[in-house]
Amino acid sequence: MPQVRPVQKAAPVMKTETVGGTAKKNGLAGVPAATNGHSGDTPKTQAGRKKAEKPVKQHTCLVTFRLKFHTGFGQNLFITGDHALLGNNDPAKAIALQYLDDETWQVALEWPTDEVSAEVHYSYVLRNQDGTLSFDWGNDKIITPHITKSKEVLMVDTWNHAGYYENVFYTEPFVKVLLSAEHPRLKAATGKYTHRFHVKSPLLQNSQTLCLSGSHEKLGNWDTSDPLQMRFDEATRTYVAQIDLSAVSFPLAYKYGVYDVSAKRFIRFEDGNNRVLYDGFKKSRSVEIHDGFAVLPLPAWKGGGVAIPVFSLRSDKSFGTGEFSDLRLLADWSKRAGIKLIQLLPVNDTTAHHNWMDSYPYAAISAFALHPLYLNLAVMAGVKQKKIVAAHEKKRKALNALPVVDYDAVMKAKWALIREIYPLQKARLTTDKNYLGYFDTNKHWLIPYAVFCHLRDIYGTPDFSKWPSLGRYDEAAVQAMALPDSEAYDAIAVHFFVQYHLHLQLRDATEYAHRNGVIIKGDIAIGTYRYGADTWQQPELYRMDLQAGAPPDDFAVKGQNWGFPVYNWKRMREDGYAWWKQRFTQMSSYFDAFRIDHILGFFRIWSIPVNAVEGIMGYFVPAIPVQINEFAARHIRFDPARFTRPYITDEILQQVFNGRAEMVKETFLEKVKDGGYSLRLPFGTQRQVEQYFSSLEENAENDQLRTGLYDLISNVILFEVANSNGTEFHFRLGMENTFSFRHLDVLTREALKDLYIDYFFRRQDAAWKKEALEKLPSLKKATNMLVCGEDLGMVPDSVPEVMKELGLLSLEIQRMPKDQGKEYSRPAEAPYLSVVTPSTHDMSTIRAWWEENPHQTQKIFEQELGQHGAAPHPCPAWVNKALVLQHLYSPAMWSIFQWQDLAGMNEDLRRNDPSEERINVPANPKNYWQYRMHITLEKLLENEAFTEELQGYFRQSGR
Repeated sequence: MPQVRPVQKAAPVMKTETVGGTAKKNGLAGVPAATNGHSGDTPKTQAGRKKAEKPVKQHTCLVTFRLKFHTGFGQNLFITGDHALLGNNDPAKAIALQYLDDETWQVALEWPTDEVSAEVHYSYVLRNQDGTLSFDWGNDKIITPHITKSKEVLMVDTWNHAGYYENVFYTEPFVKVLLSAEHPRLKAATGKYTHRFHVKSPLLQNSQTLCLSGSHEKLGNWDTSDPLQMRFDEATRTYVAQIDLSAVSFPLAYKYGVYDVSAKRFIRFEDGNNRVLYDGFKKSRSVEIHDGFAVLPLPAWKGGGVAIPVFSLRSDKSFGTGEFSDLRLLADWSKRAGIKLIQLLPVNDTTAHHNWMDSYPYAAISAFALHPLYLNLAVMAGVKQKKIVAAHEKKRKALNALPVVDYDAVMKAKWALIREIYPLQKARLTTDKNYLGYFDTNKHWLIPYAVFCHLRDIYGTPDFSKWPSLGRYDEAAVQAMALPDSEAYDAIAVHFFVQYHLHLQLRDATEYAHRNGVIIKGDIAIGTYRYGADTWQQPELYRMDLQAGAPPDDFAVKGQNWGFPVYNWKRMREDGYAWWKQRFTQMSSYFDAFRIDHILGFFRIWSIPVNAVEGIMGYFVPAIPVQINEFAARHIRFDPARFTRPYITDEILQQVFNGRAEMVKETFLEKVKDGGYSLRLPFGTQRQVEQYFSSLEENAENDQLRTGLYDLISNVILFEVANSNGTEFHFRLGMENTFSFRHLDVLTREALKDLYIDYFFRRQDAAWKKEALEKLPSLKKATNMLVCGEDLGMVPDSVPEVMKELGLLSLEIQRMPKDQGKEYSRPAEAPYLSVVTPSTHDMSTIRAWWEENPHQTQKIFEQELGQHGAAPHPCPAWVNKALVLQHLYSPAMWSIFQWQDLAGMNEDLRRNDPSEERINVPANPKNYWQYRMHITLEKLLENEAFTEELQGYFRQSGR
């Protein structure tokens, strides 16, 4: 079928006129313009001034944007930029381009030159047939006041696909730290020019630059003995050459090449066909050519990193937990060991209940506030209050000597000191320009967060639905409470004080790391705590009727229930994901790269009703449900009660509860007509069962009984969609493992399995892909940090495709292969745009993994390490080292290791018991996050032999 395209005609010139004091443009919003009237003038006076007050003609420049791009059916292109004339980077206000031919789109704008007082960055937006947007990447397309002095400017542009891996090298960590070496300093060209060429190549050596050669004497007639050298522009990180081509015949063939400035030697031309320029000289017109990337084989840049939570760091001066200031020591060690990246867990404030349950770093009460746990009190106190801190030295040493973090004791001690120091420093904050600047920049979240913390403490709960006042957020009341004349001011302002010092200390640590050639990678949690400052301030952004989690897998057979509310993506989309963009902006103040925790949640999120406890009770949102007519189409005799309610029989009760079956019947169940049982009303949901047992003694018998009742409640095949009147359903994941399913007849089981497979693995993928492409491109566009996605678990088929399209780094873990046909993934087969690691904070370390399953260990020993004989136990250092080296020599861009796995390479340095090295057990919702290094960073720095050995491995592997 032929494609229908717009009429092929020249792009219109968008005329500008001044009407009633406002500059109006076809298709553009008006911007203020000057007026010439004089209020109070008499007609005579006005007539006398008529000649002198002729309107000043506004100088304009005709700017034509021409984009080389091949579109498909239903696709349209737009231009946007950081100026009102281009919609202020709002895609909804972007200017439409006109289709010219199969490879070209264009629009021409009459641009008032007095409106270009600074550089204007612009880019293109592709609207696909399904409404999703794709963005032209980079920040190097610029309109400057200088070029608009011409009567006409032609911008000849190339689309920069986000998935081009060269784009990675223009993100913050590479620009600011990893590739920040000096480029050859060439003098800027002066004099008349008609054409200016811009092109990028991120990985040239320090002495190299790009050069330009072509089919005319102005371009050297392809002579490479002295080609036209291009100057590196630091602002755009592009190579630029400007040439007078007024006497040249067009079209003109040309190519970019590599030139060594020090050796004065041409090295090579770029690959591919000659480039051709058709836009020749025209009087009073300048041409800007953005050619994208030079087509050169790039060396596969690779880096290595260490992953460790901040709380796990140990130094001689820390206060029972790792602190932001300890990152300086870790950066010192990383530099010596050849490590280029430090990866952290989330560092946001999680203080909900003031006990060890707050140690869970992914349950932030604010997506913006930093955790007071990481505050170095001595640094905050400074010289004037050092005696106050010194008075607590005995307590500090005792806490610091513990093998793990005593979260409760550390937090209690730190807050006691904070409340001593704050009154002594608060007065000078009012005149501290740095503090006032920080407050003004962050007040949009800082004031609500601080007031939330105050109300949480005076009412004894973070659950704002139980507060006697301000349970519903009131902006005016919150702002009034935060004023200096408020009775509660000091109780609120102490949180301003703490956040400011945390900001200073984390920023100091990251800047120190940068000076040592090390970047910092943060972690952005997929959710926020149900009762926190974010949900209190903006409840409309969340679905509080659902809990986010993860579906069952080998690591958590009943799934995970994180308890977070599910995002209301529809509402977030209405303001262009403003909350997420603010979050990324906040992170970019401290981090160079970040890991998106559970990136699958941007495709669909595992959602659990609030009346359920276990993740097994969830389903994906969004998801296309099963319609009631689909059962009949597959000849399934559909019985809503049988499929959607717990199926309980005497046989099942005996299997689940053994000798306690009769007691369970009497206490929790009642008979139904078919001879089976149903749960009594007070115990109909897992949350009701949880509530009942919360008042009983904690012991093994009660735990088993509670778990058994949870199993009865989850013994269903389908979940009915709310408000569907029994016409729509979601399958329970793992349906085939339920007693309910196994008690069906063979034909019904087979028919249900086919529908189950269609539901989970066929019908959803296109919709999930569209969901991700409606969110992720806009969010990635909001930051220039390097973005890595944690794409583990039940991965939809579209996930690798979308991540590749957006240039997002994937996560590859040896024991979690993404190819279902393989038992292990091999680091040597990882894609370049990925992070490889042998373990994460949610897993056992290499040594503990080695000891978990002897049969599995033997297979790894033989198949992955190529060894013969019996696998050694416990895991020797050489085995640990061999697995680390596999990852170091991977083609992946990054190899990142838990610190415990690096220490495990050395018999003398490693911890005695590998079970003490684990940070988290995902199957345990009450895991205590308290792991700490067993040696100090100072001692680690003294171990020069190990550090030098590690540096050798990183260097030899090209990292």
